[in-house]
Amino acid sequence: MGSVEIRKRLRRLREVMQRENVDYLLIPTADFHNSEYVGEYFKAREYFSGFTGSAGTLLVWKDGAGLWTDGRYFVQAQKELEGTGITLFRMAEEGVPDIPSFLRRQMKKKETLGFDGRVLTAAEGERLLRQLAPLKIVFASEKDLAGEAWQERPALSARPLRVLEKELTGKDTKAKLRAVRKALREKNATALLLTGLDELMWLLNVRGEDIACNPVALSYGYVNQKSMYFFVQQKALDDRARAYLKEQGVEPRPYEEIGDFLERETGKDRVWLDISRCSYSLCRKVRAFAEGTIEGKSPVEALKAVKNPVELSNMKKIYLKDSVAVTKFIYWVKTHVGKEKMTEMSAASYLDGLRREIPEYLDLSFPTIAAYGANAAMMHYEPAPENDTEIKAEGMLLVDSGGQYAGGTTDVTRTIVLGKLAPEIKRQYTAVAAGMLRLWKARFLYGCSGRNLDILAREPLWKLGIDYKCGTGHGIGYILNVHEGPQSIRWRFAQGAPEAVLEAGMVVSDEPGVYAAGSHGIRIENVLAVKQDTVNESGRFMNFETLTYVPIDLDGIDTAYLTEEDRQALNEYHAMVRRKLSPWLSEEERAWLKEAARAV
Repeated sequence: MGSVEIRKRLRRLREVMQRENVDYLLIPTADFHNSEYVGEYFKAREYFSGFTGSAGTLLVWKDGAGLWTDGRYFVQAQKELEGTGITLFRMAEEGVPDIPSFLRRQMKKKETLGFDGRVLTAAEGERLLRQLAPLKIVFASEKDLAGEAWQERPALSARPLRVLEKELTGKDTKAKLRAVRKALREKNATALLLTGLDELMWLLNVRGEDIACNPVALSYGYVNQKSMYFFVQQKALDDRARAYLKEQGVEPRPYEEIGDFLERETGKDRVWLDISRCSYSLCRKVRAFAEGTIEGKSPVEALKAVKNPVELSNMKKIYLKDSVAVTKFIYWVKTHVGKEKMTEMSAASYLDGLRREIPEYLDLSFPTIAAYGANAAMMHYEPAPENDTEIKAEGMLLVDSGGQYAGGTTDVTRTIVLGKLAPEIKRQYTAVAAGMLRLWKARFLYGCSGRNLDILAREPLWKLGIDYKCGTGHGIGYILNVHEGPQSIRWRFAQGAPEAVLEAGMVVSDEPGVYAAGSHGIRIENVLAVKQDTVNESGRFMNFETLTYVPIDLDGIDTAYLTEEDRQALNEYHAMVRRKLSPWLSEEERAWLKEAARAV
């Protein structure tokens, strides 16, 4: 959309704000469940700003507007906000205020800050209350002003709910509920309010289609020692789903009745809720009507993050098939570039087609990122008809992609070299590969979090005076969201943020990178499963098992910048790639792989 249209939309929004006596309006990227990715109905921030990234917050006032986003999107946001009159605030950059700090400087006493309390978390709302208290700011949280100004807003999604087959889950819902109820007793809570969609899908062994690439259904859950209530749109349930829920001891209720239920049914409960995911509006209801609240991370998050043996087994099978598809794609790019017209979109489409041929395929896990040349400097760039760049036999093509399968969720990135590279870029490519391999080869004592290990992946780049403005790794869901917590690998943690111990069975990505604005981007990503290694007098040691078997482009590697351990790790990895993939490839592809994954 153009900047002129964005300015028109902002004018309509300011008219609504003026009518409702709201001086500043906060529009986060969120739905009623604080999901990372949201359905079309909830894309108010994108509608009013034109910024299409998955993370960011828009603040609008009478004579201005600002958008806050993180380092993954600086280049993209700068480009998409051009001409809109919206100022970009680069989060975590030196001298850039966060939203509360900006509001403290900007707002006058007793002015009004508006937001939709259903899409702002309780934690965020309370942080604003604390930090703006000296100004005696009025909070207006009960109206959806953005919705009033949004012309032709899409309908709320209500796609059919799917029950997972027993061979996919490894544990039934009754067993999972027993674990949740045990956690409730240990916490001295009598009930648990669940608002995270991925947690509900995992707990109930169901999946939905209400958010693109994220197999979740809009829903809430309320668990006590005797019952579980599942608040879901009724048209999403067919007879099989209803029968299944009844068999598991779960009572479905209409989605829109969650507020009334909390007012009516919680009077004798001590309710456990996660204010980092629960909305400001629902949290206020619980506190107003329940006997008491216990606040903390939902127990389901940690249970879900540790994959059971069936889930891990299925993921290993799926990652192998997915790796075959990605390797076939790399072969196709390498052998066809410069000989026929190839664009970012046609390349992405070719890879998507290879994934669809896998029998277990359900969907993509996110839209395929095929970024050529300077476009790869935008971490979450996505090609579109208006910016579809032709791929030539020069430079590099970065492809970050993944699939949703009956058996797992995949995520993999490779940067494909298409022509001769400048020595400095080759040195950077080698540092990225070395960092990825060093994290994979880590051996660490139990009790480590990702913060302890991040330096292994980042050090080769830090030695070059280069950093990437994001974490090194995130958790991966199981037939669920491609990003999940609580585990992560990153050096920067927000004050007070909990650090998750890396437990055997957790799955994380390993993806260092280089992002040079206007020039190039390099990222190499594998997915790793955490394993127990050995136990001795020094303690319990852990390590990683790779799930991804895709060659690293040796055309980008300068062995002069590899240590002997790096070289051995690269050769070990490529030996596994050849062994795992060769039976699945054609004769021509096998011959190519033998050379592409040769020892160096």
